Amino acid sequence: MLIEIVKFGREERAICTSLDVAETFEKAHDKVMRDIKTLGCSEKFNAANFGDISYSDSMNRKQKACVMTRDGFTLLVMSYTGERAMKFKEAYIKQFNVMEDALRGKLIERQKGIAVRQALTKALQQSNEDARMHGHAYSNYTNCIYKELFGLNAIQLRNKFGIGSRENLRDYFSQEELKAVQSMECLVSGLVDCGWEYTQIKEFIHANNTRRQIAA
Repeated sequence: MLIEIVKFGREERAICTSLDVAETFEKAHDKVMRDIKTLGCSEKFNAANFGDISYSDSMNRKQKACVMTRDGFTLLVMSYTGERAMKFKEAYIKQFNVMEDALRGKLIERQKGIAVRQALTKALQQSNEDARMHGHAYSNYTNCIYKELFGLNAIQLRNKFGIGSRENLRDYFSQEELKAVQSMECLVSGLVDCGWEYTQIKEFIHANNTRRQIAA
């Protein structure tokens, strides 16, 4: 069984898929899909808790599947009975709790990150760096931090996650990755305030980065 944090609509949610439910509860996938369609819940509940996806079967044919939130999963498996089914339900709910706790921690880090980025932006604007880099100091320093932590710049990370320029890259970072980025931004902000320039800062963070590269 697999619970993941993914973009569901406009926000990140903990989800599982109909494929995983079928495998775990030892049911035919088409039966699970029928169960979802015949739940009889409201259109609003459906939109908030179920989403269509596709996958390639063993013959490389595109097939329909479904992602669901904790509430969608709970409603779906309510009728699955037996001791074995109950153990699986409990295990799923435990995993949902773990992932939703992680998501809450991630949201807290995202909120902290706003103040950190504002401080870095202000430090760059008040220094000579932004003018020297023709207004691109923030993006240059951000790429420097990403390269140090992940071995990839912002464009390369977007390609890795398969997202476009309009999506917020940091939504795809884990809580620990966000902490690492924000810690590095705090350090860079302080060095800029001390009058250091890009080359000095780049060399310094490389020499003093105890985390080394994180697998984003």
